[in-house]
Amino acid sequence: MARQQRTRALALALSLLFTAAPAAHAQKKKAADPQDVPERERNVKKEKSNMFKKWIDEDVAYIITDEEKKAWKKLTTDAEREQFIEAFWRRRDPDPDTEINEYLEEHYERVAYANQHFASGVPGWKTDRGRIYIMYGPPHEKESHPSGGSYERPSYEGGGDTTTYPFEIWFYRYLPGIGSGIEIEFVDPTGTGEYRIARSPDEKDAMLNIPGAGLTLMEQLGLADKADRVANRGAFGYTGPGAREQDSPFSRLILYTDLQKPPQVNDVLEKSLLATTGTGAEDTAALDVATKVDFYRASDERVMTAITIQTDNNDLQFKDDGSGIQTARLNIYGRVTNLSGRRVTSFEDPVTTTATVQELTTLKERKSAYQRVLPLAPGNYKVDLLIRDVNTGATTVKAIGFEVPKFTPEKLSTSTLVLAMKLQALNDQLPGMFAIGPYKVLPNVSGVYKRGQDVGIYMQVYNAGIDQTTLRPAVDVEYVLTKDGKEVFKQAEDWRGNSDAGERLTLARLLPTNNLAPGEYEIVVRVRDKVSGQSLMPSQKFTVTADK
Repeated sequence: MARQQRTRALALALSLLFTAAPAAHAQKKKAADPQDVPERERNVKKEKSNMFKKWIDEDVAYIITDEEKKAWKKLTTDAEREQFIEAFWRRRDPDPDTEINEYLEEHYERVAYANQHFASGVPGWKTDRGRIYIMYGPPHEKESHPSGGSYERPSYEGGGDTTTYPFEIWFYRYLPGIGSGIEIEFVDPTGTGEYRIARSPDEKDAMLNIPGAGLTLMEQLGLADKADRVANRGAFGYTGPGAREQDSPFSRLILYTDLQKPPQVNDVLEKSLLATTGTGAEDTAALDVATKVDFYRASDERVMTAITIQTDNNDLQFKDDGSGIQTARLNIYGRVTNLSGRRVTSFEDPVTTTATVQELTTLKERKSAYQRVLPLAPGNYKVDLLIRDVNTGATTVKAIGFEVPKFTPEKLSTSTLVLAMKLQALNDQLPGMFAIGPYKVLPNVSGVYKRGQDVGIYMQVYNAGIDQTTLRPAVDVEYVLTKDGKEVFKQAEDWRGNSDAGERLTLARLLPTNNLAPGEYEIVVRVRDKVSGQSLMPSQKFTVTADK
């Protein structure tokens, strides 16, 4: 009830904020003519109608659906309109369990941003850029040419040099109900700052109507006539070799039409799909997804939490990108919340897997992995994940609960013992995905290895004692491999050449499986601090399958 009251108050307050002046004017007129009772009643009704009129015509003009508009027109009392507004925002609340309606607040933040940054003689919310921003938020990427000027066309626009009006290109990885890889081009041909959605790549060409200027490569070679481009201005653009299907007049028209429609309810920000995990249910039918969460100490207050997601390549659809390379694309969204349900952070990243036609069959037998490392304070969390195949739209939603451990100073402790598919030193390479300390560690989430594959073993040891005579770790470490409860391998760690400080020791080695029989195994790392007498025995299980 408190959340509903707060939502209603915020929505109505925002609308009333901009109707104060008309209300004051009506009150003044009312006092000046107290005898005209019918006129006074009409003014009172108009005050309230103006408040709701602004809400329907401005505040939610771009996001209300046709069905909701029809329902709104049937309302007869202000109480019904207030209830409608409350239900309208509740339908779009991505997390109904919290008191804050994130969608409502973000919507009005977008309106304010649009008015501040896109105004050009008209309010920012009325411009094309403002409308797209309010509906879909900031683009994932943006190419901006605020002054226009000299421009070298890309090959898919025909190549060659020209001069352009100011323009921008906004790129969205995915827009619900529209598609993936969406490019929206805005052009300002008047130089007034009012950018409009371009229906053709040629709309930004300031030299289009000047004979012999701004020619494409085909036109320079005499293989095309610029007059054809001019005649088809705003409809066709470049249609020669290398032209993209998304720039065809039909595709541009479809995109332009789709962008006029209100966003899908409960799917506008894509993350709203994650609300389905609030009940603890998971939708895992679309993609076979495995996940793992590992922990590494960063400081006494922060723990580097590595969330790894692994998918079977055989579940993904590979498409030719036009150059003979087969590409599969995933879009991964995650939202991390704490024990009280409050959002701590969120992330969204694209993941691509590529192969030649010859490599595709082999690649489909493998897996693709993605990892995001987040600095979190010790405590209990949940991450809601949405993994979507961009080429097919197949989507999997998962919820994972985990506890970030507290690494106490002066107490012997270890990071997660990670079994890796790939383990190598970074050397001088820039750290990136799967970079943990000085190593690149690609976890094997499923824990399954084919015989002949090396099992990567990676772990960090914290607060280990140091021998003051040799200045080396005073720690005994043994790797013990067992099968069916019987020890089949044991080896001690050699600390020579180890350069880690005493606060953190890195254990990294490869375990060959050539001589291991197929079956289930367990690796135990026995750690004993000879200074403090503390000991730990972290372990992990894995499976070795027969050769293929």
